[in-house]
Amino acid sequence: MALIFSVGISPVYAFANLDQKDNPKQTFDIDAKSGILIDSSSGDIIYEKNIHEKLPPASITKIMVMLLAMEDLESKKITLEDKVVVSQNAAKMGGSQVYLEEGEVQTVQDLLKAIALRSANDASTALGEHLSGSLDLFIDRMNKRAKELGMKNTHFKNTTGLPDEEHYSTAYDVSVMSRELLKHPKINDWLSLWMGEIKVGKKKDVTQNLVNTNNLIKFYQGANGIKTGFTNDAGFCLSASAKRGNLSLISVILGCNTAQVRFNETKKLLDYGFAMYDSVTVNKKGDLIKKLPVAKGNIKETSIVTQDSLNILIKKVKIKIYKKK
Repeated sequence: MALIFSVGISPVYAFANLDQKDNPKQTFDIDAKSGILIDSSSGDIIYEKNIHEKLPPASITKIMVMLLAMEDLESKKITLEDKVVVSQNAAKMGGSQVYLEEGEVQTVQDLLKAIALRSANDASTALGEHLSGSLDLFIDRMNKRAKELGMKNTHFKNTTGLPDEEHYSTAYDVSVMSRELLKHPKINDWLSLWMGEIKVGKKKDVTQNLVNTNNLIKFYQGANGIKTGFTNDAGFCLSASAKRGNLSLISVILGCNTAQVRFNETKKLLDYGFAMYDSVTVNKKGDLIKKLPVAKGNIKETSIVTQDSLNILIKKVKIKIYKKK
């Protein structure tokens, strides 16, 4: 008989030294006010430009709305089939929308779909009100969660990203909440969806055909999220994720002049990451680390195993050396 202990290894700590030694000097610029590229597994920064500059995030704001919804789903506070009654406040919300009517009933699932694909302001408002009972309470919760995640330069005033001087974030902070959202696999059902539809209206007699505002989902290999944004103040923004092989990347671009520029610059960052880096598995979940004898116990030995998988980010030119060792 053996007793098994699991040991958790912190990827962030493991990457600290590697990041200092191996991250090459940046040799290119991006046509955006700020941007960041990180390894999704560890959070390590691969590329950065003005990553702590406070800027309006536009509809990228809705990443936090989706994150709180996913956390409530996983904690069983809500279900995807829960009914949400649309308020007057949500129905009158301007900007991008799916034209919800006051008093109509939608499911949490369809509201998430409308947010992820159409970036619907009315849907994000209705969902926020449902999750916390009122919009003000939900916005308080958004700010509290941002603080918990270490998003030091972020403050939310709404669920939509519509302009407000006190509503701002940074490329770094957006990457933090994006990475946290992707820890909930179910969200990929909507983030990676190119097209969909929902029925709206009190009689559900109108079909809203939804096309993902993030065209990388269709046109970039491995793209699987996350959220676009645009206002006149914010410019064109995008938090994007993509996976090829073992490597998952998150790119955040804020303050581009056109929609095409934000997609081009995002592809530039992702291409750079996939060309220069790969992810190598050091330990898989459950791998045996060591067996230790137990003196004067009911068991003879105990096994130490890894609690989670550990991947490390390595420049591709060093992978051959790593494998030889």
